Amino acid sequence: MPSPTKETRFFDLHFDRGFDWYGAHFPTSTADRLVGEVAPTYFASAQARQRIAETIPDAKVVCIFRNPVERVVSLYRLKRAYGMIPWSFEEAIVRDSEIMESSKYVANLKAWLRTFSADQVLATVYDDLRDEPQSYLDSVADFIGIPRFELAPSQIGRVFTSETMTHPRNYYRTRSATAMAEWLKLRQLDTVVAAVKKSPLVKFVLGGGPPFAKLPADLSHKLYEHFRPEVEELEALLNRDFSAWKLASLQTSQSR
Repeated sequence: MPSPTKETRFFDLHFDRGFDWYGAHFPTSTADRLVGEVAPTYFASAQARQRIAETIPDAKVVCIFRNPVERVVSLYRLKRAYGMIPWSFEEAIVRDSEIMESSKYVANLKAWLRTFSADQVLATVYDDLRDEPQSYLDSVADFIGIPRFELAPSQIGRVFTSETMTHPRNYYRTRSATAMAEWLKLRQLDTVVAAVKKSPLVKFVLGGGPPFAKLPADLSHKLYEHFRPEVEELEALLNRDFSAWKLASLQTSQSR
């Protein structure tokens, strides 16, 4: 996996930087081992999909599908907390197309299946990862062709990063810090960004604002109804029951 940056954004944003730039994100000790990255932004990017197919035709792609309403809320929190957007949730789902478009699971999954062979794309469900992490990991290991390994107890804890996030204390300061972090990453100074994140300085630029308020019930209901056809089509495609994804209830907090 890339280190210390988890998401390189190479195939959708930084492809012009070249494969030397991309390769520099991976430890040299992995030269003779399978490598991969966590890349949620690639899923809905036709450009990223085509670039991967052209440059890594034997790639294995693992898709993780989550309750689309929960995913929309989580993505909004992330973008708002890091100063990527200044809007309320209601404004963001209208003005930022990525927030809603990336939950169009079926159309994007079918596109990946058309681009790669069926044995190169594995569709998985977040609920399985949450409820049976070892079984989930075993299925992924089998798919990508590596030996199974056992998770340690410390690796099984549930982590919901967005649930602990808050609005930024100062939007413009946070936005500037995020822009600076991206500037450093482009110049392969990821270790500087990682060091700041682990230092007390991070509290100066990240968080500190009010917590995200609870999503209004009427808006929650509208979102569940909006995604219902998508969920039902995914049920048919994967032969899975996603009844819980069609319930108009949301317990996470969210900004108004």
